[in-house]
Amino acid sequence: MRGMNDLVRQAQMMQRKMSKLQEEMDERTVEATSGGGMVTVTATCSGKITALKIDPAAVDPQDVEMLQDLILAAINEAVKKGKDTAQSEMKGLTGGINIPGLI
Repeated sequence: MRGMNDLVRQAQMMQRKMSKLQEEMDERTVEATSGGGMVTVTATCSGKITALKIDPAAVDPQDVEMLQDLILAAINEAVKKGKDTAQSEMKGLTGGINIPGLI
């Protein structure tokens, strides 16, 4: 019975640590740029976009598609960086064991 209690206690500790890590990922930010820094996106590691900066030189009314592409590239890179950071942190917490659905 003692072994089972220890196992339950360890599982509860792991759950608390994972919850804390997920909260940290909601607050930790990453930044990505595109177009040589013409577009900069800041996002949380949980995927929320928190800031978007566009260099005025990137705004060309004759080429709106380029600006749209730069914005999408920066957003996608920021979200990827955040996800990679969160997965790396979670692997550190779980000892490298991949638990689907955590992040």
